[in-house]
Formats: sequence, C-alpha cells, structure tokens
Amino acid sequence: MIKGQVMRISGPIIRARGLGGAGLFDVVEVGEKRLIGEIVRLESSEAVVQVYEDDTGLMIGAEAASTGRPLSVLLGPGLIGTIYDGIQRPLEVLFNQSGAFMESGSRGEPLDPDRKWPFVPDPVLADKLAKGEKVPAKPGLILGTVKETESITCKIMVPPAVKAGNIAFLAPLGELNAQGVAAGIDSGEEIPLAQWWPVRIPRPNAERLPPEMPLVTGQRVIDVFFPLSKGGTAAIPGGFGTGKTMTQHAIAKWCDADVIIYIGCGERGNEMTDVLTEFPHLVDPRNGRSLMERTILIANTSNMPVAAREVSIYTGVTLAEFYRDMGYHVAIMADSTSRWAEALRELSGRMEEMPAEEGFPAYLPTRLAEFYERAGRVKTLSGSEGSVSIIGAVSPPGGDFSEPVTQHTKRFIRCFWALDRDLANARHYPAISWIDSYSEYADEVKPWWEKVDPQWAAVRQSALDLLKKEQRLAEIVRLIGPDALPDDQRLVLITAEIVKNGFLQQNSFDEIDMYCVPAKQVRLLELIMEFHDRAATCIKLGAPLFKITSLSIREELSRLKSGIRNDDAQGLAEFERNMRSSLGELERSYRTREML
Repeated sequence: MIKGQVMRISGPIIRARGLGGAGLFDVVEVGEKRLIGEIVRLESSEAVVQVYEDDTGLMIGAEAASTGRPLSVLLGPGLIGTIYDGIQRPLEVLFNQSGAFMESGSRGEPLDPDRKWPFVPDPVLADKLAKGEKVPAKPGLILGTVKETESITCKIMVPPAVKAGNIAFLAPLGELNAQGVAAGIDSGEEIPLAQWWPVRIPRPNAERLPPEMPLVTGQRVIDVFFPLSKGGTAAIPGGFGTGKTMTQHAIAKWCDADVIIYIGCGERGNEMTDVLTEFPHLVDPRNGRSLMERTILIANTSNMPVAAREVSIYTGVTLAEFYRDMGYHVAIMADSTSRWAEALRELSGRMEEMPAEEGFPAYLPTRLAEFYERAGRVKTLSGSEGSVSIIGAVSPPGGDFSEPVTQHTKRFIRCFWALDRDLANARHYPAISWIDSYSEYADEVKPWWEKVDPQWAAVRQSALDLLKKEQRLAEIVRLIGPDALPDDQRLVLITAEIVKNGFLQQNSFDEIDMYCVPAKQVRLLELIMEFHDRAATCIKLGAPLFKITSLSIREELSRLKSGIRNDDAQGLAEFERNMRSSLGELERSYRTREML
C-alpha cells in the first residue's frame, strides 16, 4: 500500500503528495474516516484524487493511501433486489447504521457475507471431473448455478481474468456464502461465488451480434413508430415535467428484458423516493411476482456527493454486463445523463481544466461514447446470447435540444424519443413527439415484425406520412380555419386525430391499455389506415365528409385500444367487418350515382 499526504483540497478534488507510484484510477482511502476516492490524474509524485464521499472536515496533511487496485464492484448472487449508491454501498445497510443521512466513511458489504446460497454444480462438468477428465478453466465456463430469486438464476462462471489451467475440484451440492469457493484451478487459484471487476473496463465477449431483435415495451409509439433493438441505445430528452421518468418506469415494467437496472443519477430526492417505494410494489406482468425480483436500483440523489454521480453509470453498466454474460437480456434506465454530465463539469472545473461548450469538459463526448458503446447484443464467452440495452434520459435546460449533452448524445445513440411539452401539457402520454423522434433500428427489426404482421413496415410508413401531412395542414388551419379546406384534406386532420388519440396515446391506469401486445399494435394501426383509405375513396366518389364522420365507427376506432383485450383477435376482426360494411355501403351508393 502506497501512502501519501493531502496537500490541497478543492471540494471533492484533492491533491496528494507521495502517490506517484500508484496507478491511474486506483482506489485511494483518504483521512481518518478512510473516505473512498479514485486517482484521476498523476503528475510526477503528486496524484489528483476525486473523493466519492462528503469530505467536510478533511484537513491538509491527512493521510491518503492507495489500495493498489482500480475501483471495482463485487459481482455475485445477491445483487438482484438491492439498492446501492454509486460506489456499490448498500443503502439499506447504511440506513440501519446511521439513519436517513449517511455519515462520511460509512461502510457496508455489497453482498451479505452471512447469507448462504444453494450452490448446484454443473452436472456435465461434475461428471467429467468424476471420470478424471481434464477440463480447461476457460473464461465463461459455467461451474454451477444459484437460484438468486424466483425469476433469476445466477450462473457461477470462470471469470475472464483467470489464469490458464485446468479445473482441479468443484464444490459439491450445498450452501455457500459470497466468498465460498465454487471451484479451484490446478495453478492454486480459487474461484469464489462472488468476484470483483473494475467498473471502467468493459467485460469481454466472444462476438457482437447484429441488433435484429426488438426490445418490446408494450408502448405503441415506441414499438411501432420508433423501435429499439435489444442491445440498442436510446435517449429520452425532455424538459421538466414532460414525463422522462414515467416513460422509463413504463418501459422498466413492461419491456421483455430479463433484468432491469435503474440508475437514478443526480435526480431529486423526492423523485428517487417515489422510485424506491413504488418499484417493490410493482408486479411483474410475466409471472405475477414483485418486479424487484429482477431489478437492481442505484440511487445517487442531487444532495449526495457529486463525484459519486460520475461513477454511478459505470457501476450500473458493469452490473448489467455481469448478467448479460449469463445469457440474460438487460435493460439499463439511466436517469439522467445530464446530471451526470453536470457532475463531470463540476469536477473538471475543480481540476482547473480548460472548459469547452457551456463549461462542459472537452472529453464529454468521449465519456458519453464510452458509456453507450458498452451496450450491445453479444455471444457470450459461455456460448449463450445476451444483451445490454441502454435508455438514457436527458434533461436539457429549458427543453433546449441544441445544448451540448443532447447534441453529443445524438452522436452515439440510434434511437431518439423526443418528449414534447405541448403534448405533456395536453395530458398526452407518452409525450413522445412523432415529428422530432426517430429510430435507426427500424430496418434491422423489420424481419422480426413482419413475422408478427407482414404489413408492419408499410402501415408504419403510411401513418408517419399522414402525421407529417397533418402537421403541414395544421399551419394552414391556424390561419384560415378547417372549414376552408377541401374534404380530402379535412379527412387527413380527422384520421391524424384518431391516430393520436386511438393509437399513440396510452393510459397507464387502464387495465387493458397500459400494455399492448405487438400483434394488436399493428392491427390497430392497420384498421385506422384502412378507415382513411376507404373514406378517401368515398370522398373521391362525391360523398360529403359529414357522411363519414357521422358513422359510429369513427368514435369506436379511438376506443378500440381500451375496449378490446390483447388476446381478443376476434373482437378486432368483428370491428373490421362492421367498418368495411359501413364504408362499403356508402361507397357503393355513391359509385352507383356516378354510373347513373
């Protein structure tokens, strides 16, 4: 252990002499309370350290000791259902120690050392060892399993950094704690249930796979209009009150990811309190159990040490990669990357670095890229398939999407769900703008969707084109009113309104509408666009618009989303017959008049 002395203190940034022999990003313990910090710069014999805890009372001359290892997290059974801060301290344990406000230097084991886990050795591996076969200790080799929760089985694997050798022994069926040895290598190295991994180093994989499988969220505006792939990256930018957090909550509850990691980075304390109290009571729609049985929460509120925000997203993505390597599909909700960028700006200013746009450090794009590029769908070292999907909320001041964090984020993500204040004020949720949003995954996921419904791509494009026409016509309507438009253009306005109210808007309190299966999503949009096409044909034949709008099917179209259950395909088919009958009768009557 290399020891030095604190020479200068500037908020969470300190300079220590005598740490020149330490490594960059090594963990440092500072002062009598042994505050946790990390070396971020080395200058000859001095080190610049950012401290992840409140360093009030720290004095010049205090001891600073390097531990000789990088900032790491402990990966093993027991992570699921736990609430951590940015450096993997369990907040429930700290609450029991010091109450509602954490004391500097508080410690808690990331994984309960006293809890026993039922270890089940891999039967194939155990059989080979029993026969005396030599089994190489390849990274990713599954040694056994632990039933972590009813929803998640933790696979105990040979870590990526293990030294070469053969498996010497395998623990038998029984109970082990986090430090219990699951297997040993003939080189003398032992593999415990829980293993450390540096948060700033991505975990390796065998192969990156194309993002051709959608992350189904049950939210129609996302799945149909702006789909996200498993292993993809998305951003949700929006001003205060536009619904960023609630959109992420809906995705976390309903998406088909196996594991959810929610990172509350710099958010208000009362907002994080809502998350921490609501998530344990949310019911997983897939098995009827608590959503916390497949969720990890990382909480760094705005009143917690600012430096811990900077590392919290690395902690979250490292936990995600751990479960990805087991073959799970993981979804990360980072709320919000703007607060994380503000932490970077503050720390950069304390270190007297040259500022770039709006005071942010020049390496802001690099750090954003390092975070988002750890997403992906991969073939793991064990031969299975897993993915990490990252959904980052962005909080641009005043809803200005031209500010640096939003603009740089757009460079590294392929799915942009722009929240619109006007939609939010009109109580249209999710308030995702169909004009400003986009998804570059539509072509990749097209084959998957066409297996659900061959018309997905065509009807999606038709609806988007219709909404763009409606936007152009809305400008004319504001000047001269809707009555001055011809019937075919007024029909565009009417159909667009049905698309908005009957398809894009979802009610999270409605038992039926809160989640929509993929097949129903496409059928709803197909029915709306078929209504528009048949109505346009009637208008061309001379039918006045009021004849169409007076039909009951117009109102029924807007209520289909909540009036017909996800599994009621017969109900949709019956409505389709009624709609074709009503519009067909109108079309025939005017076609007959035209012939006469």
